[in-house]
Amino acid sequence: MTWENHSVLMEFVFLAYPPSLKLRILSFLGVSLPYTLIITGNVLIMVSIQTEARLHVPMYYFLGSLSGIEVCYTAVVVPHILANILKSEKTITLLGCATQMVFFIGLGSADCFLLAAMAYDRYVAICHPLQYPLIMTLTLCFRLVVASVVIGLFLSLQLVAFIFSPPFCKARGIEHFFCDVPPVMTLVCANSHIHEQSVLVAATLAIAVPFLFIATSYSFIVAAVLKVHSVAGRHRAFSTCSSHLTVVLLQYGCCAFMYLRPRSSYHPKQDQFVSLVYTLGTPLLNPLIYTLRNSEMKGAIGKVLTRNRLPRKS
Repeated sequence: MTWENHSVLMEFVFLAYPPSLKLRILSFLGVSLPYTLIITGNVLIMVSIQTEARLHVPMYYFLGSLSGIEVCYTAVVVPHILANILKSEKTITLLGCATQMVFFIGLGSADCFLLAAMAYDRYVAICHPLQYPLIMTLTLCFRLVVASVVIGLFLSLQLVAFIFSPPFCKARGIEHFFCDVPPVMTLVCANSHIHEQSVLVAATLAIAVPFLFIATSYSFIVAAVLKVHSVAGRHRAFSTCSSHLTVVLLQYGCCAFMYLRPRSSYHPKQDQFVSLVYTLGTPLLNPLIYTLRNSEMKGAIGKVLTRNRLPRKS
C-alpha cells in the first residue's frame, strides 16, 4: 500500500494521561519527585567521581558515564511527560515522536552496551589482575563509552526510520505516555510481521547480545572467585560485582519484557506500568544500588555534601 492510499498523520495524541485534575496533580507529583531524585543522585555520583582523585579508575569512570547516560535518557521523555500532564492537549508531531524515540531507544541501548563494558572491566580485574592496568586504560574506557553511545544511537536510528517509513492508517491516539516502540507499532499500516522482525533484530543486538556477553564474563568471574581460598577474598570479589549484577537484572529484565516479544502480546495498561519502571524506577535505583553497597562512593558523596555545607572562610 502506498502513501497515496492513506491519510498522512502529522500529529499523535497521547491517551494514557488521567482526565481529572486531582489525578493529574497526583501524577505530576508522582513523576516529578522520582525525576528530581534521579537527577540529584546521578549528578552527585558524577561530581563525586570527578572531584575524588582515588575514584579516577576505570570502574568509576564507567559508573560516572552510566550516570550521565541515565540523566540524558530520562531527560528525553520525563520533562515531556510532566508538560503533558499540565497541558489540555497532549499531542506530539510526527517528527517529534520519531526524534523522541530515536534518543530514548538509542540511550537505552547505550545503557545496555555500557553495562556489558562494565562486566568486561570486572572480568579483567578479577581474572587478570596483573594485566589490568595495561588492558583497562582510560583511553580504552573512553572508546568503550563512545562506542556504546554511537552504536546505540545508530541501531535506534535504523529501527525508527524503518518504523516511520510506512504510513499510519489507524487512529492517531497512542495508548502511552510517550513515543515508545510497542504502542507506536500498533498504528503502523503495513505488514506487521516485517516490523516485528525488525524490532526483534534490533532488540537482539541491543539486549540479548550484551546480556550474553555479561553472562559469559560472569561465568569466568565466578570460576575465578571460587578458586580463591580466602573467604574474605571471595566476599570482596563478589561484593564488587553484586551492584552491577543487580542493575543488569533490572535493566535487561524490563527491556526484554518490552521488546523481545511479539506485538500480539502488547497490553496497553500493563506495558504503561512496565515502561514507567524502566523510565523512572531503574534510573532511580541505580544510584542507590551503587552508593549503598559501595563504601568508597558513600565516602566520596559524603565529602561532596559536607564540602557544600561548610561555610567558606573569608
